[in-house]
Amino acid sequence: MSQDESTTGDHVLLELGEERVSVPSVLPVLPVRDVVVFPGVTVPLAIGREASLAALERAGQGGFLIVATQRDAGIDTPGIDDLFPVACVVRVLRVIDARRDGKQAIVVGIVRTRLADTLQTESGSMLMPLDALMDESDASPELDTLWRRVVGLAHRLIDLHDDYPDEWKTFVSGIPTPGLLADVVGSTLPLAPEERVALLGDTAPSGRLGRVAEHLEREVTIAETQRSLAQSSEGEEMDPERRKRLLRRRMRDIETELGEDSGIREVEELRERIEDAGLPEEALTQAERELQRLSALPQHAPDRHLIRSYIEWMADLPWSAATEDKLDLHDARAVLDADHHGLEKVKDRILEFLAVRKLAPEAKSPILCFVGPPGVGKTSLGRSIARAMGRKFARASLGGVRDEAEIRGHRRTYVGAMPGRILQSLRRAGSRNPIFLLDEIDKVGADFRGDPSSALLEVLDPEQNHAFSDHYVEVPFDLSRVLFISTANTLATIPPALLDRMEVIELPGYTESDKMPIAREHLVPQQLEGHGLTPAQVEIGDAAIEKVVLEYTREAGVRNLDRQIAKLMRKCASRIASGTHAAPIVVDEEFVSEALGAPPHLSETTERTTQPGVAVGLAHTSHGGDILFIEARVLAGGKGIRLRMTGQLGDVMRESAEAALSWVRSNSEALGLGASLEPCEIHLHVPAGAVSKDGPSAGVAVVTALVSALSDRRARGNVAMTGEISLRGRVLPVGGIKAKLLAAARAGVQTVLLPRRNEKDLAEIPPEILEKLDIQLVERLDEVLEAAIVPR
Repeated sequence: MSQDESTTGDHVLLELGEERVSVPSVLPVLPVRDVVVFPGVTVPLAIGREASLAALERAGQGGFLIVATQRDAGIDTPGIDDLFPVACVVRVLRVIDARRDGKQAIVVGIVRTRLADTLQTESGSMLMPLDALMDESDASPELDTLWRRVVGLAHRLIDLHDDYPDEWKTFVSGIPTPGLLADVVGSTLPLAPEERVALLGDTAPSGRLGRVAEHLEREVTIAETQRSLAQSSEGEEMDPERRKRLLRRRMRDIETELGEDSGIREVEELRERIEDAGLPEEALTQAERELQRLSALPQHAPDRHLIRSYIEWMADLPWSAATEDKLDLHDARAVLDADHHGLEKVKDRILEFLAVRKLAPEAKSPILCFVGPPGVGKTSLGRSIARAMGRKFARASLGGVRDEAEIRGHRRTYVGAMPGRILQSLRRAGSRNPIFLLDEIDKVGADFRGDPSSALLEVLDPEQNHAFSDHYVEVPFDLSRVLFISTANTLATIPPALLDRMEVIELPGYTESDKMPIAREHLVPQQLEGHGLTPAQVEIGDAAIEKVVLEYTREAGVRNLDRQIAKLMRKCASRIASGTHAAPIVVDEEFVSEALGAPPHLSETTERTTQPGVAVGLAHTSHGGDILFIEARVLAGGKGIRLRMTGQLGDVMRESAEAALSWVRSNSEALGLGASLEPCEIHLHVPAGAVSKDGPSAGVAVVTALVSALSDRRARGNVAMTGEISLRGRVLPVGGIKAKLLAAARAGVQTVLLPRRNEKDLAEIPPEILEKLDIQLVERLDEVLEAAIVPR
């Protein structure tokens, strides 16, 4: 125990100069935010937390408290580890009731104290034993010199501020002890809480005076600089910008001289980044406004990091950074051909864009939309276009996005606000004119947080996107130089207004003849490299690739083909690594059968039946084309003719079936049905019941199935058909012809019945598909039934 304190029962007797104070040995603890109380200094405290009110009530007016400063002001219920280890014992002079159940206490610091390792809790308040820290006795000539120096610096600072009264100099000179002088002057300086606690924890008066002297010198230097700047501008009209530069240079000199960073250097670095970013006038004005706010905030202000983040975003966005287009059409064609096989329509469209850009550099960029099943190369095609044009590549995946703020960003009033995906991707790309891929645009959703597809209307409209507005940035950003490319599996889920802004390019899928060179030139080399193999170790023949294509994959794209080739490579790698087979390994048809097992896809002819009531239709799904079996069965009995449909059919397909039955009934005599249309129930079923089906293109297949079942005549198993029907018996055109014909060729169909008005779509069909299929164009249902149903 110090010589200046003694214990009497449950109280401690402190000798503070000429005064003896009796303080309880256990005191309630009052945690405070960003406030440090010094001995001898009177401070008002606003108290509102329940534990703090309980501690104040326990002490009572005239009582004693330990005022401890929190390390983190954001903690509402601090523990012992959340408090600085040095605090101050205070006497409660007065308690005033404040609004909203809070109170204000006027306290005066008595003595320093060290906090214990644990806290006690009683009646809602925290208690802690008193461990007073008394000032060391270090009287010396050096202490007297420091004392006079601090008094002199304080007088100098008061003289430099015209709004400081001269009476303060008399007050400072009259402080009786060096330790009290350091505490009183230190409590008035603009210091961070950590610096104040360090000053409070120093029990040596000379040490505290030395710290205070350093801080006073800094304040005097700043005040002198401000005064000299004001004097230099007197009598002459100084340019505002020149005055700002002079002030910043003086402040940097101050920081360099003191070896400290008060935040001005940070602001200057941000200002230089803003100047180098080449912002347009409106954005530059906004950035300057935020810089001014940042420079006016104290170093530990809670809003400081928010403003800094905003300014950094403004500086990092590519307002003026752009790449120069490669407008050599021959080189661009070579790049596109090297990366992708086929896709001539897409490649021609890209070359047309480059040609227009070469002749009219300021022409508006189109919005392309690649639509096709998975695995046909829509996403990788975007990267190839960027490489061909010499542009940066940016990508934003929109699958599952349901919040409008994902596109437009969050307003800065929200916690964790940031720009939307458009500006985020441009920032990563570092260019204002990249190739921007909006992936899976057909899978954008909408809920209570807004409709992202509506926000995309501004992004994808060449008439509006020159001034795209992001809620976070709050100033327009020019997107007119960006070449937007979107991808989708289907157009059905894209809103019409959004679809109208895009130029649709369909990628229906690959034929078997397309998949062969793709596998040989792209997939096999990639998988060899990915599995640590070389062509010298593994030799894969064309017959093996053809077997994989024909028997193990049945898809529009090549993703599953890539997986099967990867499986073959894994088998090879396993044999080479285990030493069971010496290189090179020859992958032939026998190896494929052994490695991949039985073919998963049986011939479609095994699924067709010789019984009446089954017709083969063609469907176009988001995964490409596919064949569709329509089954009909007539059940005798009941009242009238009743149609029951199963197979998870959509409303359009159900209405198409109703129209088909109506046509059959109205033409029953011509069809020779007669008594078969007696009261009965017709059950119409489309297998694969777990998959939803919709659309009008199965109308002709439904009519064929109904007539086949009612007439007890078998439909030809090698004939597939598609087309919408009308009640007058006409066959109407449908979409997805290329995908449907590719599916028919994969399934081994020989004859396909198409609406005559779809004849124009045959121009896009590959020649090898036209050679494989016998395509018959029909206008009426009579022609369909004649070609599809076996005669009696």
